[in-house]
Amino acid sequence: MRFKPFKHLKNLFLSDRLMLTAIFVNSVIIFLLYFPAFHHNRHLQFWDHFFIIIFMVEAAVKIIVFKPKAYFSSRWNCFDFFIVVASVPSLLVQFIAIPDTSLLLLLRLFRLMRLIRLINFVPHLGKILEGLGRAIKASVFVLLALLFLNFMLAIFTCHFYGEIAPKHFGDPLISAYSIFQMFTVEGWNEIAAEISEKVANEFLVWITRLYFVLVVLVGGIFGMSLANAVFVDEMTMDNTDVIERKIDDLQQQILELKNMLEKK
Repeated sequence: MRFKPFKHLKNLFLSDRLMLTAIFVNSVIIFLLYFPAFHHNRHLQFWDHFFIIIFMVEAAVKIIVFKPKAYFSSRWNCFDFFIVVASVPSLLVQFIAIPDTSLLLLLRLFRLMRLIRLINFVPHLGKILEGLGRAIKASVFVLLALLFLNFMLAIFTCHFYGEIAPKHFGDPLISAYSIFQMFTVEGWNEIAAEISEKVANEFLVWITRLYFVLVVLVGGIFGMSLANAVFVDEMTMDNTDVIERKIDDLQQQILELKNMLEKK
């Protein structure tokens, strides 16, 4: 009978749903602590430290129950243990005077990484990850083509508009960022308008506008849309395969039924 409290405690800390709820609540507390009004809120700090102790106890209980070898054979457990160890200095600062706690505050953010464990509850996770990997492989060529196009346009634009608009095309790196911004169709017309105001010749103004429209059309609308289409197509290929198999089975059944009717 005396071991029942430990048994209940063990079941409590081995409950994935309960511990994920604790991770979520702790993440909300960390989120609130970064508001200036709550920076030094003692109640929130108390609960933050309380959850650190909870996670430490969780790790200890799992090591006792599963034994160290089995516990550390799981990557999730190793990940959790690292986060717990990284969080300990934030707890010790209450007992040891440390002048600069900026690093400790940064270590607190590592606990937010435990939210990654929520992906375990995503339905059909294996199929999603398989589709994601397939989509990334299929999109590599398109992404490399967009990268090369960005590189080429960045140098080309830097050569012609570097002195006119140094803020956007002053060097190849700044130019590459501005070209990518145009690919996302964000603020491209403002860049074109700013350059057009600095160009005296009316013909060059129209050439400039036409050039930036082509950049947006080729890289933004066509290139990014193509990458998105390839990615989505590969992600949904599993669903397409299921539908195709059902259609093939239906066609086979219709063919068998037709043969039966012809024999009669």
